Amino acid sequence: MKITLDLDDELLERAKALAAREGRSLTALIEDGLRLRLRRQGTKKVVGPDIAVYEGRSGLVPGVDPLSNRSLEGAADDDA
Repeated sequence: MKITLDLDDELLERAKALAAREGRSLTALIEDGLRLRLRRQGTKKVVGPDIAVYEGRSGLVPGVDPLSNRSLEGAADDDA
């Protein structure tokens, strides 16, 4: 499939130079880069937000679910 990309001039020149050094096409270099990025993206685990509610003890306040926006909003509204 043919597409048009707007790339930073310096990035494009560096990519062309790398492709030439490796004896490859710019298209092949871009495809490899996209494959690597997409593969890495697929291996990341989705985890909840790293939010701690401090009450003088360690850990989260009982009843606050760090994976629930509603629970976090409710805890933020409390006058603790």
